[in-house]
Amino acid sequence: MTLKPVKTGLETDAETIDVRAGEAMDWRRLVDYLRGHLDDMPADVDVRQFPGGHANLTYLLSAGDLEWVVRRPPLGPLPKNAHDMGREYRVLSRLNQAYDRAPRANHLCEDPEIIGAPFLVMERRRGVVLRRDWPANFQALDGLEERISNALIDALADLHLVDAEAVGLGDLGRPKGFAARQVKGWGERWHAAKDKELPVFDEVHEELTRRVPDSPVVSVLHNDFKLDNCMVEDGVPDRITAVFDWDMATLGDPLIDLGTFLNYWPSEDGGFSWDKMPPFVHGPYPRRAALIARYAERTGFDVADMNWYEAFARWKTAVVVQQIYIRYARGQTTDERFATYGDYAEPLFEAARELLAR
Repeated sequence: MTLKPVKTGLETDAETIDVRAGEAMDWRRLVDYLRGHLDDMPADVDVRQFPGGHANLTYLLSAGDLEWVVRRPPLGPLPKNAHDMGREYRVLSRLNQAYDRAPRANHLCEDPEIIGAPFLVMERRRGVVLRRDWPANFQALDGLEERISNALIDALADLHLVDAEAVGLGDLGRPKGFAARQVKGWGERWHAAKDKELPVFDEVHEELTRRVPDSPVVSVLHNDFKLDNCMVEDGVPDRITAVFDWDMATLGDPLIDLGTFLNYWPSEDGGFSWDKMPPFVHGPYPRRAALIARYAERTGFDVADMNWYEAFARWKTAVVVQQIYIRYARGQTTDERFATYGDYAEPLFEAARELLAR
């Protein structure tokens, strides 16, 4: 049987783009492989790329009404244990039974010979990924800022209430000593990615280590929960239809996740934050204290030490943006979005220091 060539350039999908230069795979080999592992995979498919995200590469394979999402790690050398497709597949092949916002994973390929790295295939979810601007149909909605904020905090709280044992994820991580290991591990990642010395890094690292809180509650953690890792029902900001990017999911202290989420919230005091929310339309977003209170009411968890968790999140984010920048600086990615990321580490470290001083 003669295989038709893989096509690119499907123009009807507004959520995707043509595959970026330097990020194309051997599509023919990929499709030939998938035809042996997935039902209904035809020889002739269209390939597009989802443009969002700052690390893992995500592609849409489609043929008529059939769609498959393929995710693989970024190009170039990777930090140890990062961008773990096997972990993401394990989570998404189980979590959906108790948490409907998690897309279902269909297949894991651990053979790097197929497209140059392990990858997974998952279902496509429909909705809107909100980034820097509100779509016009959202801007007209009353209570927009409060509705999306509550939907996000509820989605995070509901994840943390999932019974990990019941969905087969009871051994996903090592929750004992989780917070302390996080501080140690992200410190090591900084030293592997830094291109200059920043004394404020060491100052915050020492204080975080000294004040690591006890972690009596164990939950399934997403580990990078934020607005643009979520998909919202089109025109319905109260409904999160999907949560993406599960390659760092684990078991541990749920307040680590909450601190990460709050780190992406607009600053309330003029301090630096890694703000990922669109500009408000009808009025300011709820304050962090209101979000923390809603989370505590929904989960019943003790949130008294949130300053530490928010400080850790800003410090960790500084390391993450440095990792992204150093891949650009070393020529491992040509994505121009990352050219200025090296400027953000120091103000994030300083913001973490300010939180710890309160």
